[in-house]
Amino acid sequence: MSMMQEFKEFAIKGNAVDMAVGIIIGGAFGKIVSSLVADVIMPPIGLLLGGVNFADLAYTLKEKTGDAPAVVIKYGQFIQTAVDFLIIAFAIFLVVKGINALKKEEEAAPEAPPEPPKEEVLLTEIRDLLKQKS
Repeated sequence: MSMMQEFKEFAIKGNAVDMAVGIIIGGAFGKIVSSLVADVIMPPIGLLLGGVNFADLAYTLKEKTGDAPAVVIKYGQFIQTAVDFLIIAFAIFLVVKGINALKKEEEAAPEAPPEPPKEEVLLTEIRDLLKQKS
């Protein structure tokens, strides 16, 4: 089997396609959450804290000198990224919890008992007939 044919079989399998779709949607979801945090959640929090813009919060370790850029710790950006992570992690938790609940419902559905073998059915009928004659 050629490598191209193996790759084609792998790419066409449902799991690979599902994974690719999940990655693309996850990337888009991450951008939406980042915008939600940066543009909707953090501005009111900054306003409540006295007009602070979290994206601008930074601590300068060394000022810019000549061509060398300043050395800066951007802890405000870190706070925004941490809030992004918490929202995404919570959303994924809810999705996984929903999937697990669906799996439990499937497992909880009782299975029909298997049919007994023909010999056992025949012997049961004979037993019942003998009981009726007595």
